[in-house]
Amino acid sequence: MSQKSLGAAMLQGNCPRCREGNIFPTSMLSYRKLSDVHQQCPNCKAVLTPEPDFFYGAMYISYAFSVALVVNVLIILNYFFDDPDLWVYAVTVLVSNIILLPAMQRYSKVLYLYGVGKLSFDPHWNQKG
Repeated sequence: MSQKSLGAAMLQGNCPRCREGNIFPTSMLSYRKLSDVHQQCPNCKAVLTPEPDFFYGAMYISYAFSVALVVNVLIILNYFFDDPDLWVYAVTVLVSNIILLPAMQRYSKVLYLYGVGKLSFDPHWNQKG
């Protein structure tokens, strides 16, 4: 069995411990059940909601994603369209937030779990009794 890299595991939303099981029960393209996370990894049974404040911490990362998105959209619109009307800014920010909402919510949880969670990669997790 080949080991999946850290970047590939994070992009695919896999468990930080085994890098094989999915963190989320639904597809990223689904707007239904965006906040659902498996309680345990389906593969190695590691606890994926390590603390009650897991969702609060992920919310701060999601907020940072939203702020970065707004700043980037404003800069791009101002640079390419030479200071458009205020409604163009508002509509573009709203539409881009709606389109990118699933990705921002998912990756905020993935980043929090990989960065702050107490799980670390263990390539020999299945050999421990």
